[in-house]
Amino acid sequence: MRISVDIGGTFTDLVIETMQGLELFKAPTVPADPIQGVMDVLRRAAEAKGVPLSEMLLQTERFTHATTRALNAVLTRTTAPTAFLTTAGHPDVLLLREGGREDPFDFTVPYPEPYVPRSLTYEVPERISSTGRVLVPLDEAAVDAICGRLLDADVKAAAVCLLWSTVNPAHELRVGELLAARLPQLPVTLSHELNPCLREYRRASSAAIDASLKPIMTDYLSSLTHRLRDAGLAGKVLMVTSIGGVLEIDDVARSPIHAINSGPSMAPVAGRAYAEAEGGTEVVIVADAGGTTYDVTMVRKGHIPLTRDAWIGPRFTGHITGFPSIDVKSVGAGGGSIAWVDAGGLLHVGPRSAGSVPGPACYGRGGTEATVTDAALVLGYLDPRSFSDGAMTLEPDASVAAVRRSVGEPMRLGDLAAADAVIRLTTEQMVRAIEDITLQQGIDPARAVLIGGGGAAGLNAAWVAERLGCPRLLIPPIGAALAAAGALMSDLVATYALTVPTSTDTFDLAGVNDALDALRAKCWAFAARSGVSPDRTSVELFAEAHYPQQIWDLEVVIGSSGFQTADDVIAFAADFHAVHEQVLGVADHASQVEIVTWGARVRCELDRAGTKLTVGGELATASAATTRHAYFPVIGMVEVAVRSLTSIGSEEVLEGPTLIESAFTTVVVPPGMSCSRGPSGSLSIAQSAAPSNAVEARETVHR
Repeated sequence: MRISVDIGGTFTDLVIETMQGLELFKAPTVPADPIQGVMDVLRRAAEAKGVPLSEMLLQTERFTHATTRALNAVLTRTTAPTAFLTTAGHPDVLLLREGGREDPFDFTVPYPEPYVPRSLTYEVPERISSTGRVLVPLDEAAVDAICGRLLDADVKAAAVCLLWSTVNPAHELRVGELLAARLPQLPVTLSHELNPCLREYRRASSAAIDASLKPIMTDYLSSLTHRLRDAGLAGKVLMVTSIGGVLEIDDVARSPIHAINSGPSMAPVAGRAYAEAEGGTEVVIVADAGGTTYDVTMVRKGHIPLTRDAWIGPRFTGHITGFPSIDVKSVGAGGGSIAWVDAGGLLHVGPRSAGSVPGPACYGRGGTEATVTDAALVLGYLDPRSFSDGAMTLEPDASVAAVRRSVGEPMRLGDLAAADAVIRLTTEQMVRAIEDITLQQGIDPARAVLIGGGGAAGLNAAWVAERLGCPRLLIPPIGAALAAAGALMSDLVATYALTVPTSTDTFDLAGVNDALDALRAKCWAFAARSGVSPDRTSVELFAEAHYPQQIWDLEVVIGSSGFQTADDVIAFAADFHAVHEQVLGVADHASQVEIVTWGARVRCELDRAGTKLTVGGELATASAATTRHAYFPVIGMVEVAVRSLTSIGSEEVLEGPTLIESAFTTVVVPPGMSCSRGPSGSLSIAQSAAPSNAVEARETVHR
C-alpha cells in the first residue's frame, strides 16, 4: 500500500494506492496545524477501511507528501530571521535584483524590498576573481566578529554568497566552517553548494530563501515524521519537489527551497497519465481547481514544461527561486474564492479565498462572504446533503443570503442571475489563464484536450472547454485529488550542476569531462542512498548554453559518453543550433556556442507495479437523488437528471443538461454537450453531435 497527501488551502487530500486501484479521501485543512489535517484524513481513511490507523500505516510502504508550507511562509513573510553574508563592497545584490516592472509605465508599483534587509546583511572582507584566483585573502577575524553580531541580532539562519564561489569555493567553505564552529545550532546555506549558477542575484536569492526556510521546514518535517511514526508508519516518507519529482524527507530538510512549489507540480503528472490512457493527444491542458487557486499547465508531446524563472509572488517584484520548476500559472479562482463588487460596480472573483476556516458561507462555520461554491449551491449544482462524501451538510439559505448581499444587491440582480454572474466570471478568469499559457506560445487550445482536476473543476469545466473550443474535456475519476494522485506516479529526481565556462571554439575538453565525471558520481551516489537498483536509474547530462552576447541560456542534452573528440563538440554545437531554432525560431549556425553551467539529472524509478488509474472500489456518491432543479443560462431553472459516476455504463452516452456526481465532486454537463466514461474511468465530455434547442438559443443570443 502507498499513500500520498496533498495539503490544499481548503481540503487535505489523501490518495491510497492498492493493487485494486486508487482510493480518495478528504478532510478540512487545519491552517493552525496542517499536520493535524493530515492525521484527520488518515483516520478518516482508516475508519472507511474498517481498520485501526496503526494497522493501515503499518501496511504503508511509502508515504508521499505535498504541501505549500514553504511557499506560504515566504509569501506571508513568516520565515525565520535570516542573515546574508556577502563579499565586501557588494551588499546590494538582493536589492538591485534583475528585471523590471511587468508594466514599465506603471510607476505606482513600489520598488521591491530585498529578501534580507540591509540591517541583516554583512560584508565579508575577501575577493576571488572570475578565474578563481584569490585577490583578497579571507579575513577570518572579521568573520568571527560577524558571528558575534549574528548572536546579538538573534538571527535563526544564515545564507552565504561570495563572489565567484562557483569557480573557487574555498572562501565560502571556510566561512561555513567558521559559522559552524562559533554558532553550531545556526542553519547555514552556502550558495555554491545549493545553486552553483553564474547569475549572482539568482544564486544569492536562492541561498537566502533556502536558509530562511530551514528552521520552520525542519520543525515541520520533523513533527510530521514523528507523528506519523508514533501513529504506526514504518515505510519511507517522501516529499514532492517543484520539478515534478520526489525526494526523501531528509534531503528536503537540507534544502527546503526544493519544496516551494511542491503542491501544484503534481497535477500535470497525473493529468498526463489520464490523457494518455484515454488515447492521448499532442497538447494536453491540465487544470487543477482547488479551494483557493486554479492552476493550469500545458503538456506537449508528453513533456511537462519547466521554467527557469520561477518567482515567488509577482514576476520581477517577487523573489526568484533560481531553480527550475514545473511551469504552472495560478489565478485566484478556486471554489473558495470570494466574489465581491468594487466601488465602480464591477464584479470580481478572488484573489481572496475563504479557505477552510471560516470557509464559504454554506459551510456554516462563520463565513459570510459569497464564494464560487456558494454560487454553485444557489444554482442547484451541488447537493447540500452529500457534499464531500456526505461528511458535510451545506446550508443553502446561507449561500443565498451571501450571494444576495455580496453580489445581487450591489449589482441589482436577482439571486440566480447574481450566482450565474459569479460562475461566468470565474469561467472567464480560467479561460484567460489557459490562453496565457497557450496562445502566447503559438498553441491553439482548440487542438488540445482539457483535463479538469480539483474538487471544484466540474462546476464549470465544460464551459471553460466550450469557450476555448477544446474538442474534449476529461474529468479523471480521481480528479478531485489530482495532485495527490500525481505524487504516487512520480519518481525520485535530483539535479546537480557545476560551473565550467568554455565555448565550442576553445573547448576545455579536460575541464568539462572532469565536471561531467563529478556530476555522474553525485547522481549515482544519490541513487545508492535511495536504494533503487541501477537498472531502474537513469542519468541525463545537459548543458546550459547561449550564443555570445546572449544573456539567457537554453538547455541542451548531452550524450552519456560526454566529449571524447572534437567531433563530439561539433555535434553538441549542432544540437544547440537545433534547440535554439525550435525554441526561438532562428539559429546562427556560423556562431560559436558558449557554455557556463553543466548539469546532470538523475531519475530513480520507484516501484509502481500496482498502480492503476481506475478507482479501487469506485467512488460511490452519497446522493440518492435522481433529479434536481438547476439553473442554466438561456433555459433558466429546470429539472435535470442526476447520475452517479459509477452508474454510467461503458457504452452509455448522456446528453446535457445533467449532473454527474461522485463522492467528492459534481460535474455539470450543460445543454448541447454529452458525456461518457472512458477506459480509465474518466468522464469524457464533448459537444453533442446534434445541437440542442438551448445551444441554438444561446448562439442566437451571442449573435
